[in-house]
Amino acid sequence: MTTTPRKKKKTTKPNAIALDDPKAMRALAHPLRLKLLSELRITGPRSVGELCGVVDAAPGSVSYHLGVLAENGFVEPAPELARDARETWWRARHAWTTVEPTGPDAPPEERLASRALRHGILQAYVAEASAALEREETLPTEWIEAATSGDAVAHLTASQLAACGEELRAVAEKWAEIGARPGDDTAPAILIYQAFRKA
Repeated sequence: MTTTPRKKKKTTKPNAIALDDPKAMRALAHPLRLKLLSELRITGPRSVGELCGVVDAAPGSVSYHLGVLAENGFVEPAPELARDARETWWRARHAWTTVEPTGPDAPPEERLASRALRHGILQAYVAEASAALEREETLPTEWIEAATSGDAVAHLTASQLAACGEELRAVAEKWAEIGARPGDDTAPAILIYQAFRKA
């Protein structure tokens, strides 16, 4: 049995990886791997020891999961940053990962892997948002008041929803580019957006 190749959406960002390989999707779906990749993207290259402190995991576990990420093209060693032979440093290979929903004509393995990864990402979003709520009382008032959260329901066609998604992505990319370099009065801000059919 043959299937017609689906038209893939191409990422327009030069420092991005568009996932359509089920093996890579399954590799990234692990919660600790998502956390490690996020940390390397937000803070830049880190040693295994530093990452252990951030993700609260043992060096052997962190090294193993970094190896899986490296095998699938998400991270790479940064040996030039090591201060001695005992240190192992890693960096993210891309600033962005794009995972598009798969249609019913996609191979079952790809559909399952895409769904597993997107579930993992959604759980990571929930964990980040919950942690932000817990930290709120420790932040200066201007940072609390600057944050936002909300939702809206709009009756749209599929093409209108696609256009809305493109606009949301463009807004996130704009602000990510503006805030690409840390400054004296900056802090990492997470921009989470979702657009999907309700029922």
